[in-house]
Amino acid sequence: MIVNFFILSPRGDTVIAKTYRAKAGSSLLAHERSHTEAFFRKVKFWDGVAPGTPGMDTTLGLTGGLSGAAGLQGSGGKWGEEKLEKKGDAPPVFVMPDGYSYMHIKRNGLIFGCATEKNVSPVVVIELLSKIAKVFKDYCGTLSEESIRKNFILLYELLDELLDYGYPQVTQTENLKAFVYNEPIVVSKVADTGKMINPKTANASAVHKPVISSVDADGRKTSLSANQKNEIFVDILERLNVVFSNNGYVLNSTIDGCIQMKSYLAGNPQLRLALNEDLVIGKNNGSSSAYSTITFVDDINFNDCVNLSEWENGRTLSFHPPDGEFVVLNYRMTGEFKAPFRIFPSIEEVEPNKLEISVHIRAEIPDNHFGANVSIEIPLPGITTAASCSVVSTPGAAGVHAEYVTKEKKIVWNLKKFPGCTEQTMRAKVSLGGPCTSQIRREIGPINMNFEIPMYNVSSLQVRYLKIAENLPGYTPYRWVRYVTQSSSYVCRL
Repeated sequence: MIVNFFILSPRGDTVIAKTYRAKAGSSLLAHERSHTEAFFRKVKFWDGVAPGTPGMDTTLGLTGGLSGAAGLQGSGGKWGEEKLEKKGDAPPVFVMPDGYSYMHIKRNGLIFGCATEKNVSPVVVIELLSKIAKVFKDYCGTLSEESIRKNFILLYELLDELLDYGYPQVTQTENLKAFVYNEPIVVSKVADTGKMINPKTANASAVHKPVISSVDADGRKTSLSANQKNEIFVDILERLNVVFSNNGYVLNSTIDGCIQMKSYLAGNPQLRLALNEDLVIGKNNGSSSAYSTITFVDDINFNDCVNLSEWENGRTLSFHPPDGEFVVLNYRMTGEFKAPFRIFPSIEEVEPNKLEISVHIRAEIPDNHFGANVSIEIPLPGITTAASCSVVSTPGAAGVHAEYVTKEKKIVWNLKKFPGCTEQTMRAKVSLGGPCTSQIRREIGPINMNFEIPMYNVSSLQVRYLKIAENLPGYTPYRWVRYVTQSSSYVCRL
């Protein structure tokens, strides 16, 4: 299935690497570092072309790449010395000139990657990499370069059980406990204050406890049973995909949601989770509306551990939570729903080579909620020579800033906090290097908006209660439920 597995740091350093199926005399075995360096170079500076395409140069970038590798060593492990032009992000799957197909995912800045020589299903391999990242996080507590370096013995032990000759074997966190004997070294989590404005925006991934007994930085052993609260963390996470017209009307809208949990309950008791009693599943069971009191979802799927005997009558699930973080159910909703933000753009040609762009955004969420880490990007034509931005901000907004990024030819408008029931406006004066033709005008946009809204969900899916199925005397668990709405693809056409 896979030939090798590796984890790369944000600088391109190889943190973990393991070869499973390299043939005798294979160049992959002899020049493993060169291959991972060439792979990182391709991901870091993606030029829009897979170098494994027939008829192209197949030197793997090693003619200039080996000298680049020398430059890498001399510059302290950074790829900053070479001037390479990047064209977007690299796809998760592409072919390199060494004949292998490379597949990768990114988690917390780290690159989890592997190479395959056979025609395997990319979806299966991507799911395998995601499962490996999840298992590493469950056993280390946090997923970072420091935690991986300090627990590399444990992680290599996990890799021996996860994969055998490149084929997946045991991938469930709870099943791996019987085969793992090393203890993790707990690394304190470093908060990303640049992206977090409110701790409520953190989901259950913010829980940083290993699933087995561990050792702290001072060498003291910490047991899971000692002085640990009975806690369970529940997240209702929704990702929005919305397309607006230039008049502010919604052209297409979908919600991809999930309920995920992480349990620290002693004895692994059975849990009962109840959702909206008026929850309707299926497109043909009624017509949804943006202001309907009934919650409609198109489809829903459940984890294998869930018992559905009471689902049809009372919308109640019962299950024994497995170890680590897991998804209880996934759901999808299409059709009309009330978009949290509406975008109203306008473009005016004041002179043949000058434009005035105005973007008005209205928050249609309740005034007791707010959008956090809001970012709006407006691509401009390639012949743009200069642009100046001004922002009209209403009271309550925080961290408002707009600027023109010359290198990327786009306007970036950031708001740390966007209160509900308020409006924000940004105006830009754009100077072009030539007349604004219809072709040049088509290069403007689309507007892309990113945000997250804590303790709010668009679909109105609610957790009615979460409780222990059996009444255990003296057993008082702590329940933490969070609602988080995030933008996946929030776009306005111009």
